[in-house]
Amino acid sequence: MSEKTTVIEAINLTKIYTRGIEEIISVNNVSFKIDKGEFVSIIGPSGSGKTTLINLLGCLDNPSSGEFRLGGRSIFGKAKRLSEGELTKIRREAFGYIFQNFYLIPTLTVLENTVLPLTFYCKSGAENEAPKLLKLLGIDNRKDHLPGQISGGEMQRVAIARAMVNMPEILLADEPTGNLDTKRSIEIIQVLQDLNKKEGLTIVMVTHNQELARCADRILEMRDGHISNIDPLTGDAVPPFKS
Repeated sequence: MSEKTTVIEAINLTKIYTRGIEEIISVNNVSFKIDKGEFVSIIGPSGSGKTTLINLLGCLDNPSSGEFRLGGRSIFGKAKRLSEGELTKIRREAFGYIFQNFYLIPTLTVLENTVLPLTFYCKSGAENEAPKLLKLLGIDNRKDHLPGQISGGEMQRVAIARAMVNMPEILLADEPTGNLDTKRSIEIIQVLQDLNKKEGLTIVMVTHNQELARCADRILEMRDGHISNIDPLTGDAVPPFKS
């Protein structure tokens, strides 16, 4: 049996916001690991710190304290804080991002929206990925359509293709089904499962939908900035991860 490779590691990760004289602890001393090829869901009520956490994992925000490692490399820590230029390079090369709102350009076609990130940065070989991705996601017949001419589920598939066009190692999805009905939500989760199983893509998904969350390999629950592992079969908390 092959040894698992840890791609994401949080150690006592904390994020504190200041509002006037008030301190808001959005992420509170969180520790966990995510292995290469895992599909992990993060659930929790509104305001629990889910989005803040995924922004920290995606290097979109800086933690207040603690350590964050990516592929064994220390990104943030007591004696380590990368420059904005270094963080930008990591965001471009390591991550694909999917959001609740599709953020498609209404005047660009499906194909043009998909290849848009390549205008700013193109990983070697990525220029040939767009047609393959559209076919893989079942929307190659829509490549010349504008966003206003396709369904919500198809728009999210375009957003997924755009997130993957630079061949990221990790896909971060923040409420990817939040604007979709039940049928379309299930379709998108099935797409993510296929990418995880067939392409070996590591996926971290934030969702408020516990039924959809159970489709992942593992569930992490955020409450008041703290995190716990949840058994996907029973819904019960399991012993926390120890680094």
